[in-house]
Amino acid sequence: MINIKEKIYFFLNSLLKRNDAHTRYMLGSIFLNQAKKDYHLVKNLDQVEYKVFSQTGEDGILNYLISTLNISNCKFVEIGVGEYLEANTRYIYENSFSEGLIIDIEKNFKKKVSKNIHPWKGLLYLENIQIKSTNIDETLNKYNLNNNLDVFSVDIDGIDYWVINELKSHISKIFVAEYNPTFGHNLEITVPNDENFSRFQSHYSGCYYGASLKAIIGLMDKKGYDFIGTNKLNFNAFFITKNLSEKFIKLRNNLKDMASYTSIKIRDSKNINGKLNFLNQIDRLKLIEDKEIIDVSNSKHKKFKIKEIISKI
Repeated sequence: MINIKEKIYFFLNSLLKRNDAHTRYMLGSIFLNQAKKDYHLVKNLDQVEYKVFSQTGEDGILNYLISTLNISNCKFVEIGVGEYLEANTRYIYENSFSEGLIIDIEKNFKKKVSKNIHPWKGLLYLENIQIKSTNIDETLNKYNLNNNLDVFSVDIDGIDYWVINELKSHISKIFVAEYNPTFGHNLEITVPNDENFSRFQSHYSGCYYGASLKAIIGLMDKKGYDFIGTNKLNFNAFFITKNLSEKFIKLRNNLKDMASYTSIKIRDSKNINGKLNFLNQIDRLKLIEDKEIIDVSNSKHKKFKIKEIISKI
């Protein structure tokens, strides 16, 4: 009897999720289609943020960028999507069923994603793998998605810098990269390239991961991209390939000072018992002061303990 009740519960819960997702998609589409008439007035990304399926307002930002570039049948790759409940490309997929690849290390990834979408619609590929700097190229080549993309998004809470470093230049027109605001705006720093990196295994607080915004901007510049802003909550940076960035000259001319993009707005730090403790930037850095970071401002890639450079961050 218990098994039957559980089956009914999971069935109804899945049904409610799908109905809720459909409602969100319909309402989101109405809003985003209406928003297009004002896209020519946009001066910063804050103005176009809107959440349908993304973590915060990335759906609205991407819709604005895609629309401005007149992209149809948007071809995409997204690394780090969880169950595809909240993801940067979920709305793109639902809206066009265009070709795309989503990748995550999530256990039973394909089964979980299939409960939230119909992957047989369109050309969506699912890859259940831990992405590393040594396998990213091979993985993309497997699906022939290693160039001529429209959107590429990376959010792996770890060695993002080293993975991006292995990508081809100009791999996509639009690029979204997660950064760690805890590392401040002054230095080009990242966690070491540990292929088995895990955010909360590396430090219980979850504050030790990824790269600084300045490191990501520097790397993306070498890859042929211009920085055009971040989401309001300061953890996703947006880039446009340089040959198209003139279309977003207003955004580039109205960029804020870098410090405003690294103030802590997501207070998701945890104590040793796994409970949120809402630490500010200084307290976060003190907590992880014995962890190693790499200076990527030059080819030497010198290692430091965070406590050695905390005053410069």
